[in-house]
Amino acid sequence: MSSIFLLFVSILSLLSVSSAQSIRGTLINCGAVVGSIINGSTWVPDAEYIWSGTPKIVTTAVTSPILSTVRSFPNSLHQKFCYVVPVFRGGKYMVRTTYFYGGVNDRNSPPVFDQMVDGTFWGVVNTTDDYALGWSSYYEGVFLAQGKTMSVCVGSNTYTESDPFISALEFVLLGDSLYNSTDFGKHGLSLVARHSFGDNGTDNIGYPDDPFDRFWEPLGDRATAHTVAGNKNVSVSGFWNLPPQKVFETALATMELIWPPVLLTRSRYYIALYFADNPDLSPEASRVFDVIINGVAYCKNLNVTSEGVAVFANSWPLDGAMKITFNPAAGSIRGPLINGGEIFQVLDLGGRTLTRDVIALEKLRNSTQNPPPDWNGDPCLPRQYSWTGVTCSESTDGPRIRVVSLNLTNMGIAGSLPHDISRLTALTGIWLGNNSLSGLIPDFSSLGRLQTLHLEDNNFSGEIPSSLGNIQSLRELFLQNNNLTGQIPSNLTTNPGLNLKTSPGNHLSSPPPS
Repeated sequence: MSSIFLLFVSILSLLSVSSAQSIRGTLINCGAVVGSIINGSTWVPDAEYIWSGTPKIVTTAVTSPILSTVRSFPNSLHQKFCYVVPVFRGGKYMVRTTYFYGGVNDRNSPPVFDQMVDGTFWGVVNTTDDYALGWSSYYEGVFLAQGKTMSVCVGSNTYTESDPFISALEFVLLGDSLYNSTDFGKHGLSLVARHSFGDNGTDNIGYPDDPFDRFWEPLGDRATAHTVAGNKNVSVSGFWNLPPQKVFETALATMELIWPPVLLTRSRYYIALYFADNPDLSPEASRVFDVIINGVAYCKNLNVTSEGVAVFANSWPLDGAMKITFNPAAGSIRGPLINGGEIFQVLDLGGRTLTRDVIALEKLRNSTQNPPPDWNGDPCLPRQYSWTGVTCSESTDGPRIRVVSLNLTNMGIAGSLPHDISRLTALTGIWLGNNSLSGLIPDFSSLGRLQTLHLEDNNFSGEIPSSLGNIQSLRELFLQNNNLTGQIPSNLTTNPGLNLKTSPGNHLSSPPPS
């Protein structure tokens, strides 16, 4: 088990985190047209963060105001629709998506679809079971902001039968210490379960008890062993993950626990378990035990005191059910107990498209009318969700993916081509024919790999740039049926390896004989 990293943290008697700390981040009420304050938190409408989809009102009864509206998106296979939210570069964010179907597609059951964060496939959204019980569903992860914005996207997969939707989206900035044994430059964390084990209630522990509004679900009513009084005075500020103090007020006394209450897919997992003894018991009595997961020692001779203790593993392999066994140490007076736990699947990040290419495509999108509706988020990743008309490199010499072709033929696009398109220096082909593009043809001479350029059947005007003749790799140039004037550059007409089409539909003259 050399790949497993265990971190053993004893809790110091420090000042506890103030429950009055406000949430730092952006809480988006999807489909809403006005802002609102719910449970002391400010929620904003979503129009500023997305430019596709349709707001809809849920007509069934809801348990929270944020579930009363959704934004719905077209059911188009492997097209993604993305919220793009400003963040602090280098910040670590808890990202949570919430879904409540409410019959917005006029079907009895909700659709199944995919969700993504930036260029990383996050997972499949399947809210069918929860919705049948009248519940909403949420998905939570921890991701690093690698730029000034982060995107969360939904998209149809082969199982999607009606329009994907989303009810709410949250970006909450986390403290530096939280989950800091994970290399967030390479990995993200996708929450599987987070429980307060001794809690027999029905409501989640969240904000303001947890200043980051993580949800700690009660587990006590599902457990086979009994719950006991915990420690109401634990100072949580010494725990790296800063669990809320309320988690320690009750505990589960047990020798064995099947947790989480779902079967796990074969992967590696981040696991954090939290313990604290009851200070009202005699201090000389010890509570020491081994923690074993699926027959493998997770932590030996764990000494649980009233100050509290946490045990972490940042990459533990699991598949199927997870059984936690607590074996009391010889001479230990009191039996095992546990207060809380978190388990995340460790996700490999999907990479990112080269920033220069992203900016160039965004400039193209912003300078045209009627661009494809999925032109948001990362242009190339995840692979099966690249932007309409965009083809990307299969591999790179560096850490970033490049855009290698652009095909928007017959897409009904109007507007002009920005000069920034020349920054897509890995392009080998551009197909923009049969649209309503106008203005001057930009300088493409920086595209040293360009082989094909189709601009036919548009409304381009002015002269043909002579700089096109400087592209040594160019083999096909179609410019017919525009409003071009002037002479055809001689370095184009004298290039025997170039398939050049300039007529009909222009007002051009050939260059004089040399």
